[in-house]
Amino acid sequence: MATSNYLAVDLGAESGRIMAGLFDGKTIRLDEIHRFANGPVSVADTMRWDLIRLWSEIQAGLTKAASRIGQSAVSVGVDSWGVDFVLLSKGGEMLGQPYHYRDARTRGIMQDSFGRIPRDEIFSQTGLQFMEINSLYQLLAMQRRNPELMPVADRFLMIADFFHWLLCGSRVVEFTNATTSQCFHPVNRTWAFDMLRKFGLPANVFPDTVEPGTLLGQLREEVAKRTGLARLNVVAPPTHDTAAAVVAIPTRHTGSANWAYISSGTWSLMGLEVPNAVLSPRALELNVTNEGGVDGTYRLLKNIMGLWLVQECRRSFERDGNSYDYALLTQMARDASPFRCLVNPDAAAFLAPSDMPSAIRQFCQSTSQEIPDSDGQLIRCALESLALKYRVVLGWLEELSGERVEVIHIVGGGCQNELLNQFTANATGRPVITGPIEGTALGNVLIQARAAGELSSLADIRDVVRRSTETREYEPQQTSAWDDAFGRFRDLQFKG
Repeated sequence: MATSNYLAVDLGAESGRIMAGLFDGKTIRLDEIHRFANGPVSVADTMRWDLIRLWSEIQAGLTKAASRIGQSAVSVGVDSWGVDFVLLSKGGEMLGQPYHYRDARTRGIMQDSFGRIPRDEIFSQTGLQFMEINSLYQLLAMQRRNPELMPVADRFLMIADFFHWLLCGSRVVEFTNATTSQCFHPVNRTWAFDMLRKFGLPANVFPDTVEPGTLLGQLREEVAKRTGLARLNVVAPPTHDTAAAVVAIPTRHTGSANWAYISSGTWSLMGLEVPNAVLSPRALELNVTNEGGVDGTYRLLKNIMGLWLVQECRRSFERDGNSYDYALLTQMARDASPFRCLVNPDAAAFLAPSDMPSAIRQFCQSTSQEIPDSDGQLIRCALESLALKYRVVLGWLEELSGERVEVIHIVGGGCQNELLNQFTANATGRPVITGPIEGTALGNVLIQARAAGELSSLADIRDVVRRSTETREYEPQQTSAWDDAFGRFRDLQFKG
């Protein structure tokens, strides 16, 4: 059978890639064409994204794709991280340099917002967990700090949607990423216009939303000429990277909530695939979130700080002259003593610290624990704490769904951390299946393949993933020691 080529622009908080998905009707193979760095840029004491540079890298990658696969590409689609956005003027000018979600301007905005609209009303209107990085609080911060921009804004576009605009001129927001904004109504499945108006935000800037798999248009003529590609279709994948990764989970139980997932990377997003948003008082109390998925599903999940703790420790070690790769860091953690100290990974102190090792030591000191005395001990503390947090969240998910989770799937780059995978099985007492590593890119290109008529259902897509990728299973070990550690962790999980 002839092979079809689909191009994924996969943007993460640390790096971006252009990937080709080569689909023969039964299996799919990914080919990395171009990789480039990403990260915050400091601009006058603010944190921003350099989207113009990213656009330059995307075009460079598409040029390489044209050289490698010629005119055989069927379509291209972009996925990215959530919550951040671009405002465009009516004439198509980008209004300001877009902020990074870790910028400090949102500090305190979330609590202030509850004085304008009660917390429970915001949750009923959006179904989203309360995090100061959410688009809603970024917009309220802009309303306060940059009021001159709002009156001239014509379109609100999430990051992936902005790049789709650059690719083909579309001015819509894809459903899965819209739901990360805390501006979207999970029952009405449109923007939460009543809430937005109460906050004094310009409801007219929020465009139509589209489902994953929607044809957005054809590649702009000048982009096609610049890159050497044909004027191929631009198709909206699940533009939120976690939604794309969940598409590529190799479960045989699509339609059931008896399996959980962790999309593991800078953030760990742990959740269930459910048919409708869960908006109960208990969901509000637990501060879980409802984010859109494919085929009208919702991802009932919790954001956990994730491997950000390890990444930032590594950066600190490098500043001190110790350049460790992740494999060596993991081995150092494996050799360190177990359960000497634990932290709450979601403590505010870890969101954007100037020095992560110092923040971890300070947390341990303030909670009367041993202070990590080596680099390996710091990493072990972070990994053990993450695994124990997964156990907490697993209990919440089971409570809200009423189903017992029989297996946990871990996808994304973080599933390469074998130590954390084993810790997760140990802490939760459930088998863990890891892979695929490139879940986000796979979900992106396979939804494009479905849009082209080559696949018919989400279950079909997951059959392809199982045939195309390798997985590994971890069985729980040393569960009694982890049970003891969990008793300590429960007292720490809401501190900091």
